[in-house]
Amino acid sequence: MRVFIALIVLMIQGFPALAAETVSDAKGRSLSVARPYTRIISLYSAHTENLVALGACPQIIGASRDEDNDQDRSCARPVFSTHDGPEKYIAVKPDLVLIRPMIDRAYPGLIARLEQRGIRVMSFQPGDVNEMYGYWVNLGILVGKKEKAMAMVRDFKKDLEKVKARTKNLKQKKRVYFEAMHRQMKTFAKESMAIFCLEAAGGVNVAADAVSSRGTNIGIYGKEKILSKAGEIDVFLVQNGRMNDADVDDIRNEPGFRIIKAVKEGRIYRVDENLVSRPTPRLIEGMTMIGKALYPELF
Repeated sequence: MRVFIALIVLMIQGFPALAAETVSDAKGRSLSVARPYTRIISLYSAHTENLVALGACPQIIGASRDEDNDQDRSCARPVFSTHDGPEKYIAVKPDLVLIRPMIDRAYPGLIARLEQRGIRVMSFQPGDVNEMYGYWVNLGILVGKKEKAMAMVRDFKKDLEKVKARTKNLKQKKRVYFEAMHRQMKTFAKESMAIFCLEAAGGVNVAADAVSSRGTNIGIYGKEKILSKAGEIDVFLVQNGRMNDADVDDIRNEPGFRIIKAVKEGRIYRVDENLVSRPTPRLIEGMTMIGKALYPELF
């Protein structure tokens, strides 16, 4: 009887009853989802952005501070941080807290306290574009919008093919070094979203031999390796944002960088990290931005 009444309440609120589906996260947690989660705290801006894109804004009751998408900001919500005590979370009675693996690793005490109080916690951060599609569908299942999530995947794939088509017939593609962190002279791992965007836009990654740093999307490289390929770098891209505040002058004035072909020719461009590093539909915007830098005549 209680289950029947709960389903009626959900339908009255606009949430259809769901056939139970299992969602698994990065840590191996599994949830059997028979109803949408309606009181969600999102501690990763990509989760928030994707939930808003899915039309789940009313189901978000709290989010992290680093929301910078206008669409995200339009969905007003209290701010939560991993530095907050569990009492702040418990007080608002969330039924789901969305995190990413680095939070699982860095704040196990907070996560354990939430789970002890019966609050579901799920951790996601796709490592490549195929995982991203599955991640979107999982979010859709969690909020009762699986069909919308599958449509989001289909639309993204269509837009992706349109971007790729612009450079499909190029006989010679631009060779690019994509900087992730200037002070450490790091680039992106070849499986990262940023390199996916670069290659979709018709660029060739000159640092394809970069080694992933501790399994992250950041690639270890160093100045010596960059300079060893100075003559090959047609375009120098700089991720710009919280992870890397370097500007064009920092690249131009870096000791030794004047021998880099792209630096000599003034082909240094900054790219918004929010458009190339987050697993959201805005990756299409990132690809287009890169395409304009590499092939302005085609984009």
